[in-house]
Amino acid sequence: MDIVFVGGGLANCLLAARIFERRLRTRILLLEAGESVGGNHTWSVHASDLSHNQHVFLSPFRANGWKGNDVHFPAYSRLLKGHYHSLSSDRLAQVMNERMCASIRTGARVVEVAANHVVLEGGERIEAGAVVDGRGALASRHLDLGYQKFLGQEVRLTAPHGLLRPVIMDARVEQVDGYRFVYVLPLDPETLLVEDTYYADGPDLPVETLRRRIAAYVAAQGWTMDYVVREEQGVLPIALGGDIEAFLGEGPPGVARSGLRAGLFHPTTGYSVPDAVDLADKVSVLPELTGAAISAFTRAHAVSTWKRRGFFRLLNRMLFRAAAPAQRYAILQRFYNLPEGVITRFYGDRLTFSDKARILTGRPPVSVLRALSCLAETKSATGPR
Repeated sequence: MDIVFVGGGLANCLLAARIFERRLRTRILLLEAGESVGGNHTWSVHASDLSHNQHVFLSPFRANGWKGNDVHFPAYSRLLKGHYHSLSSDRLAQVMNERMCASIRTGARVVEVAANHVVLEGGERIEAGAVVDGRGALASRHLDLGYQKFLGQEVRLTAPHGLLRPVIMDARVEQVDGYRFVYVLPLDPETLLVEDTYYADGPDLPVETLRRRIAAYVAAQGWTMDYVVREEQGVLPIALGGDIEAFLGEGPPGVARSGLRAGLFHPTTGYSVPDAVDLADKVSVLPELTGAAISAFTRAHAVSTWKRRGFFRLLNRMLFRAAAPAQRYAILQRFYNLPEGVITRFYGDRLTFSDKARILTGRPPVSVLRALSCLAETKSATGPR
């Protein structure tokens, strides 16, 4: 086999699909431990985060799209005008199976990963010219992280909800366990995805409590829930600091990484679609798709991306370390009142020097002394694990 992908999540699926599309002679095998690739997730992306060619590639995978999205804070509500899209696990699995079903194996639990082979549970060994590990976030003492954790329910209502566009942040809810907000996607006139989300110091997810809070939020909007279609949950890393080279050096030598396992996610928002598409674009046009070439490129790409994003990690340290948990919303409330172009470039990782100055200047919603203490980047884990 030329390339074996370990893990059938978003990053590995998009990378495999892009190589399959561009390098027809490359023999690919995608291994997924679960019953289907894609897992049980919803991913979203702002249209402005991607180039035209990236939109063309991603369009078959998109499940929904809207013009505009809303944010709500105690002090104000605001419409952001850009287009917004979502991808679902079901849609991802459908497209992957339609395009490259013969190259996908589900129920394949990998117990050993090396540069030139993988071993499955039960002892089967698969030789490979290259191995790409995309099995999600990896705990490490070399990364200093906060957490974005959530429980989401796709709910069917008894009557139309009336929402015309997503609510990407409703922070008018009670502030508990860090910065809390509710995220709402209108999937059809009577179906919503409602996620109760927290920027928290620890990864614990009290599922029953969050279910009650979702039910209370739905009722507070005047909606009546008929039934829950499905449920998803996640604990995503929010980067505060770290030593990216030491982190990438922890795994087996010569094994490439993708997605969260490579530290490729927006440090503040946790959005991963733009990074996954970008990696797929770049790896699929490498002169050689050998194990050495893919491993060297993905490592260099992850390191350079991490180093370029130091400003976001500074903001995260201010959010998590300079603000009291119940007051973290004030930092986001101030940010989302900035010009829409700044917000758009923030999501798209295209901040200018002027944008950064705009974000940091003005009356800060946190103690100046505590903010100053966050300037130096931490190089290892310092918070709760």
